[in-house]
Amino acid sequence: MPEHPADSPEALRARQNLLSRTALGVFRLNGQFLSVSEELARPAGLTAAWWQVLGAVLREPLPVAGIAREMGITRQSVQRIADLLAAKGLAEYAPNPAHRRAKLLRPTEAGRAAIARINPGHASLATRLAAELGDTGLAETVRVLERLSAALDSLHDTPPTPPPTHT
Repeated sequence: MPEHPADSPEALRARQNLLSRTALGVFRLNGQFLSVSEELARPAGLTAAWWQVLGAVLREPLPVAGIAREMGITRQSVQRIADLLAAKGLAEYAPNPAHRRAKLLRPTEAGRAAIARINPGHASLATRLAAELGDTGLAETVRVLERLSAALDSLHDTPPTPPPTHT
């Protein structure tokens, strides 16, 4: 028999503590990744945010709303960055056959060249992280983060259920 029934006050507090620790860890990781990304992007004349938006459209052009959904950020912030990238000649808007008003954003050759200048530093960081965590550990980290993100997406699409009450 388990030490604490699944819905006991102790089990609920333990779950809340784990959720808080997870959130705080992800917030810290976000800050760390933003800092590293700024360092990697700076020599290419980019910011981390510009790199993020350009990176989202390297494989295929996307509308601003699609980039925002993919990145988990607001459409308005992506729109501001996309407009800046277009003004600087790093990206351009193209007609969208699926939607007349929602143009597609795609990188220009200058945008692709800027991203290419990041690749050596990016490769170096990937190698150093793999040395620290091991290739298997790094792959497992990716799987866990993707699983957590998918679970949060799933919860967002499902109405919340109230926690059990104990009398």
